[in-house]
Amino acid sequence: MTKKTKIGIAIGVVVLVGAVVAAGVAKGNDKGTMVRIEAVEARDLVASVTASGQVLPTRKADLSADITGRITRIAVKEGDNVREGQFLLQIDPQQFEAQVQRAEAALANARAGLAQSRANELQARRNFERQAEIRKTNPQLVSEAELEQLQTQHEVSQALVNASQENVKQAEASLTDARWQLSRTNIYAPMTGKVTRLNVEVGETAIMGTLNRDAAILMTISDMSMLETKVKVDETDVSRINLGDSAVVQIDAFPDTTFIGRVVEISNSSVRGAAAATTDQAIDYEVTVRILNAPPETRPDFSSTAKIVTDSRTQVLSIPIIALTVRENEQLNTNDGPPNAAQPTTPQVGKRDVEGVFVVGADNKVTFKPVRVGIAGEKHFEVLEGLEPGTRIVAGTYQAIRELKDGQLIREQPATPTETKTP
Repeated sequence: MTKKTKIGIAIGVVVLVGAVVAAGVAKGNDKGTMVRIEAVEARDLVASVTASGQVLPTRKADLSADITGRITRIAVKEGDNVREGQFLLQIDPQQFEAQVQRAEAALANARAGLAQSRANELQARRNFERQAEIRKTNPQLVSEAELEQLQTQHEVSQALVNASQENVKQAEASLTDARWQLSRTNIYAPMTGKVTRLNVEVGETAIMGTLNRDAAILMTISDMSMLETKVKVDETDVSRINLGDSAVVQIDAFPDTTFIGRVVEISNSSVRGAAAATTDQAIDYEVTVRILNAPPETRPDFSSTAKIVTDSRTQVLSIPIIALTVRENEQLNTNDGPPNAAQPTTPQVGKRDVEGVFVVGADNKVTFKPVRVGIAGEKHFEVLEGLEPGTRIVAGTYQAIRELKDGQLIREQPATPTETKTP
């Protein structure tokens, strides 16, 4: 075999192999893109908003002192149940008892001064009246100057009486204040509940709550018979929540149990700080959910998650959330055939974008179909317009749907043994 013949054979083999490979690639392409296919059908849908927060009592009282002093007695411990009016704590009363005694002495002295000034006023008035009567009888015995002097003495004594009366009022007020401060040395429960926090020990100094509120809190009493969770909801979701909406609450401390809740309050202002007002930080609003069947073992500040039901539908056409995609409107406009009837009412996502799904045809080629959707459940959208029951659509994967184009050939992904139909 000549060298030229060998070269010719080699070239022929290469061409043959290339043809086989090209045929294989073409055959593989004919199979189309592998996707998951699902039929449009009716389902029950529940739209919800999920947010996290902490469990708190509906009513609680943070107790602080109205006076400053050393704590000499604590009658309860953290976790105790207390009733309204029960004695809780005592601040050393000695200095306040002394203040009361000083105020009582000052009041007694002021009252004695008032009695003396009244006696002097009575004596001055009688002297003036007596001398005035004598002058009427015999003007020679009492001069006009002497009578004017007696009148002035009477007026001065009247002013002293008035001053003494004010001194008595001031002393009475001081005594009232001293007694009030003495009464503040004993602290009683303002409500029935449980001592959920005790911040002090005997011997520590209690400071006035007006000086430093957080540092001044002695203990917290909470009414644990009615609990709630305050959750932070994003601004995009809070508008869908209404007072009275039902909720399912999960408490991290009880992982295998869910609890029933109801929305009782929605804040009108956001919970972000003023420092974040100029940043791109997400804006949240506080929503209060009353927990209707919380267990007695629940404690304040337990972490919780509330799933608030905002809307529901019964047996409505639905599609998987993943199936809904967006395509540019100009890609859908062709000169062949009548325009799609669903397009005029299709909601625009952008100026030139439209929402829709890929419908699978009998030839396993897909066609983009605009649809209008309603509420969103956990995994499905409600279909308002654009699809009929039983229509086969592309329901996955996300990557495949993102890259699909009109007229593209697809093939159905085989179901795995563990795959189940979404209810």
